[in-house]
Amino acid sequence: MAQPVGDVVEGWRPRPTPTASRLDGTYCRLERLDAGRHAAELFAADQTDTSGETWTYLPYGPFSNLESYRHWAQEVSKASDPRFYAVIDTDPRADPAAAGRAVGVLSLMRAQPEAGSIEVGHVHYSPLLQRRRAATEAQYLLMRYAFEDLGYRRYEWKCDALNAPSRAAAERLGFRYEGTFRQASVVKGRNRDTAWYSMLDTEWAAVGAGLRSWLGKDNFDDHGNQKAALRQGT
Repeated sequence: MAQPVGDVVEGWRPRPTPTASRLDGTYCRLERLDAGRHAAELFAADQTDTSGETWTYLPYGPFSNLESYRHWAQEVSKASDPRFYAVIDTDPRADPAAAGRAVGVLSLMRAQPEAGSIEVGHVHYSPLLQRRRAATEAQYLLMRYAFEDLGYRRYEWKCDALNAPSRAAAERLGFRYEGTFRQASVVKGRNRDTAWYSMLDTEWAAVGAGLRSWLGKDNFDDHGNQKAALRQGT
């Protein structure tokens, strides 16, 4: 009896690695991280997190001064993988402290062109960006770029299994939980079990439509409050 094999992927070719230096949306734009342009604004935005809780599950931070943050930004911006982006708030209803400024970062990473797999990671949103439509749009812009412009088949999200907000965000955005890698790493001297989520190209059309609908101006009232919640997969 013939052994089972996977489906043929017609016309498959390795995908290109990310090269975009800027991605524009309605409420934000993503710019390739540049310490000279972004570090001071990002550090200032991060200071609104007075407890440092936004850094709990990252292997670096919080940073005690601008010099140390700028050094970190200089180092990570040299790499092509992870490819870091600064989130620039362009929402007309943004807090005056955020308007037109860099208020968060995220990256595309672990690109595997031969397999067509790529991951979003190193997500750090300051309180000025959290729970705002620009925060969701920043994720949408990277998803759209990966699936529609680069043609990737698989888009991954991984986080500490104890990071409940990150897990909720993944599910809200339309990712599917695949399992937990136990004792996957040690971060800041503590064990990390890693929860894996993914999204496939065959799922993107529906997910992308849901995100665009949620981000549409008709979904927000005059005060910027959402009328309908984003509930992917329901």
